[in-house]
Amino acid sequence: MAGRRRRADPLAGRRPTLTTRPGGDPELEGADDPPDGPDRRRIALAALVAAAALSAATLVAGLLTWVPGRGDDTGTARPLTAAEADRVAALRVTNLRDVRAGVRVTVGAGGARTELVGWVDWARPLVYLDVGGPGAGDDRGLVQATASALLVRPDPGALPTPARPPLVPPADRWRMRSPAGGHSLGAVRDLLIGLGADRVDRPAADGRWLHADRVGGIPVDVLQAPLAPPGDPRPTLWVDADARLHRLTGRLADGTPVTVDLTRADRPTLHPVDALGGRPGQPRALTDDEVARLAALPARLRALRGAAVTVAAPLAPSANLRATGTVDWTSPSAYLAVTEEGSGRRTLRWVRPGRVAEVQRSPDGPATPPAPVPAALLAAPARPPGDDLDRLFDAALRAARRAPAGDTVRVREDRLGDRTVDVFEVPGGRRLWLDRGGVPHRMELRTGPGVWIRLDLTPGRAAGSGGSSASTSR
Repeated sequence: MAGRRRRADPLAGRRPTLTTRPGGDPELEGADDPPDGPDRRRIALAALVAAAALSAATLVAGLLTWVPGRGDDTGTARPLTAAEADRVAALRVTNLRDVRAGVRVTVGAGGARTELVGWVDWARPLVYLDVGGPGAGDDRGLVQATASALLVRPDPGALPTPARPPLVPPADRWRMRSPAGGHSLGAVRDLLIGLGADRVDRPAADGRWLHADRVGGIPVDVLQAPLAPPGDPRPTLWVDADARLHRLTGRLADGTPVTVDLTRADRPTLHPVDALGGRPGQPRALTDDEVARLAALPARLRALRGAAVTVAAPLAPSANLRATGTVDWTSPSAYLAVTEEGSGRRTLRWVRPGRVAEVQRSPDGPATPPAPVPAALLAAPARPPGDDLDRLFDAALRAARRAPAGDTVRVREDRLGDRTVDVFEVPGGRRLWLDRGGVPHRMELRTGPGVWIRLDLTPGRAAGSGGSSASTSR
């Protein structure tokens, strides 16, 4: 504008400030800046401390809320919906409907943990497991268990890591084990079998939905809710939309942590060992031919005269008995040497219908009964049959007097060695294994805990005769 003086530029004539030193060396950048004063340094230090504290708080909060394997980090715990509570209530019935599943169980942690791999059959019910892990101890080996009995086949030399048990279990060396409390095999057995039921449970009133997840590619909800099996009153459950359980974590009754992983597609037919009833059959009524075979049994036994016998009798955890001897159906009497596994205690027994005599024997002697029958045994006072082994022999001797009566069923066809046999179950919890000619090769008795003790027969030798041969005519 005319007549107005132009305002001077305040930067005119000044040297511009450089962001780098001449030559452009970035390592010397800021070398021309004026030195920081004390106030500026204190402000910068305070800002750094505040930023570090905020970062640490954020990290801790993240660690506290992180859940391993969590599939939905946006969810928060909340009460169960009615549909979710119904799924938990139907969980055990769903297991029974599915019949079986593969299982992997971890009990404890670190160097004290025990690992178990195998299957549970909720319909029988039956548990079949291989036991390993660094904390297995004397439990290392195979386990088969029902709700009332637990059998083990110890194998101290087995590999430390358990594997799927053989589908057809070994036939020998099974013995009863006490289902002691705590985190024992019995506690695992009770937990697994308890996951099956024939009726829907009451819906949980205090359950919680924790988050969504996936197990083996299957979407599941992770829920915390009470279940009927003993132990943790509020285990954590991985349950899919069809009320199928895929994982459970919690604690056993003694507080030991336990994890159960279920493989729902791993469902082979399980074969119980003979002491738990043997492989499944299809019991049915007798045919006319089978009725005739059983009716002729007393005469057949008397014609055979006698047989050599071997016995496997797991009567109790402290009474796993083995015996050898002979039975004579003409006397009738049985003579056998009995050995108690573990303690090595040995006795001689002489059994007659309704009477049993018994004397102690040196544990260092042979496992077979001496011939002839010792005079001390013949003179020993007789008592009524006591344990289930006495009852088994008493029933075997009485079988030569009268044929089985009542509702007998054919359980299944089976094999003993190279022989095909039919297995018949008769009243009183007894089984007879007869070949097609009517000759008995095994007799069994069901004990109170549901274990079958067995008497294997080899016709040809009579008891009390000093080992003389008996007729084997049919």
